[in-house]
Formats: sequence, structure tokens, C-alpha cells
Amino acid sequence: MVDRILRPHKERFLKPVAGTLSQVSPSTVTLVGLLPGLAAALAIWSGWPLLAVTLWLLNRMLDGLDGELARLTGRQSDWGGYLDILADFTVYAAIPLAIAVRTPTPLVTLSALALLALYYLNTASWMYLAAILEKRGQGSASSGEATSVTMPTGLIEGAETVVFYAAFCLFPTYASYLFIAMSLLLVVTVAQRLRWAQAHLT
Repeated sequence: MVDRILRPHKERFLKPVAGTLSQVSPSTVTLVGLLPGLAAALAIWSGWPLLAVTLWLLNRMLDGLDGELARLTGRQSDWGGYLDILADFTVYAAIPLAIAVRTPTPLVTLSALALLALYYLNTASWMYLAAILEKRGQGSASSGEATSVTMPTGLIEGAETVVFYAAFCLFPTYASYLFIAMSLLLVVTVAQRLRWAQAHLT
């Protein structure tokens, strides 16, 4: 919902850091960034919430850094964008699963399953729409977006995901309620994109 507003501020913060890494491959940063994301899931499973949220935020910083480094050094590529999205969704799945494994109560398990199912649906709601818009020449290049593909706006985007997942890490005791809250917001997001697609693609 606020990604486009926050993106210029994020770029201002990351650009100096990216400037010091000009000899490093953006894909290397992506793969290195995957490690703290998976480690955050391991920290949750081990019962270390402060370490988990620190590793999660480090993962998010590195996730933004790889794209900024690619743009700064002229090394943007379809491969880099593809690798980045796969790394992101690996971590997005690992953290709720770690909570569900650590606290296998019926409510936590069912709410984690609901969240992952709706994340799956939400992903389809924007990824396939992005592919259609690219095919029509209305993708990220035409709109001046910095991302590899256009990401139609919705209630739950990157910034909101960062906040929710930070809360998952910090407050695993309340994970089921947080899972349910995010799931409901994902339903709204899918509905928003479905309505947009019906208005613009028919």
C-alpha cells in the first residue's frame, strides 16, 4: 500500500551502501541475503525472538540492496529479478512454518496454513497480472518502476509484509492472531487486484 511512497527513501538510504559494493555481483547479495532470512526461521524455531527479528530485518535490507546495486552498476537482469523473487518467497514460507512447527497447536497450525494458502493466492493475483501487463507493454518499463516487473498496488505489499513478519518474529505467542489478521488483509488485497483487473483487462 505504501511501497511507492517509501521507495525513494529506501533508495536514498541504500545507495551509499551499494556504492561501496560495486565489485560485488547483485545475485551474490541476493544469495547472501537469503541466509539471514532462513536463519530468522531457525531462530524462531529455537525460541530467540529478538535474534529472529534482527535477522529478518537484515534479510529485508539485503533484499533491497541487491536491486539498488544492480541499478547503480547497470547490472539489472531478468535472472537477478527472478532469483530475488524466489529468495523472497522461500523466506516468506519458512518463517510461518517455523512458528507452526515450534507451536503445533490446532489454532497456530490452521492459521499458518490459511496464511500460506492466501499468500499463494495473493501471489497469483499479482504475478499473473504483472505478466499480462508486460505482454501488453504496460509493465514496469513503461511506468518507470524500479522493480523487474510491475506490481499492481494492494493493501498488503512489501512494507506491510515487513511489519507483519517482524511481529511474527517478536511475538510468536500471538502468531495465530497475527496470521489471521494478515490473512484477512490478503483477502482484501486479492479482491482489490481482481477488481482492478476486471476494470482494465476486459
